[in-house]
Amino acid sequence: MNRSKFALVPLRAADNLLLVDADPVELVRSGYNAISGAYRSDDDPAHEYDPWLAGLLERIPGRGQVLDIGCGCGVPVARRLAAAGHQVTGVDISDIQIERARRLVPGAVFLCADATETDFPPGSFDAVVCLYALIHMPLDRQPRLLRDITRWLRPGGWLLAVTGQDAWTGTEDNWLGGTASMWWSQADAATYRTWLTQAGMVVTSQQFVPEGDGGHALFWARLKPAGSPQAGTADGSSARASGAQANPQSTSAACRSQEPR
Repeated sequence: MNRSKFALVPLRAADNLLLVDADPVELVRSGYNAISGAYRSDDDPAHEYDPWLAGLLERIPGRGQVLDIGCGCGVPVARRLAAAGHQVTGVDISDIQIERARRLVPGAVFLCADATETDFPPGSFDAVVCLYALIHMPLDRQPRLLRDITRWLRPGGWLLAVTGQDAWTGTEDNWLGGTASMWWSQADAATYRTWLTQAGMVVTSQQFVPEGDGGHALFWARLKPAGSPQAGTADGSSARASGAQANPQSTSAACRSQEPR
């Protein structure tokens, strides 16, 4: 394994030029295109997600609108939520992943797009899921995306996110034994908690998710219910708020040609 590691400190001009030339967003897109099937098979049960998705299903209303950021091939998140009757919109920058998702979860809507360049009407979703996706986005775009998520959520809506636990930015060559490289950029868990609060959400739970010799942070965060106690219940479920249906306003140029005609 050849891993290039960069501390999250101000970069020298030469370092900055190196990272720009590498185009980290393109590294992520091409990396997942190359490794899609090895990363997640069509029938992968992904049981480690089970308690998270069970918790989400307890919190959102029937036939809820859910946005899955970094949806990958649609397995397991979009598939599980669509099977439970929810209306799922998935967004991913990898056109190969999106092609698979449309085949594997035909009852959901999938957009090949950069989530940081996509917009939805305010109050479009009862929940947003963002598992291991923020950490593949440029660090300076992550707080803005969290603010966008707050705007896209309906009052009382939920965010389920897995973020970095420790601050780290870097690449790994021959990722997962393939020929492609992958790129990550993440803050530490305390910073993500601050960003969530600054975006207008209330963090209700923070957990450590171990992986190898490190791990990630899992957050449950909620947009405050509107006005009255009737908007929420003691168990954390939310009443369905009226709002605009999901309707993305922009699509990444890299993926635009992959959109269904």
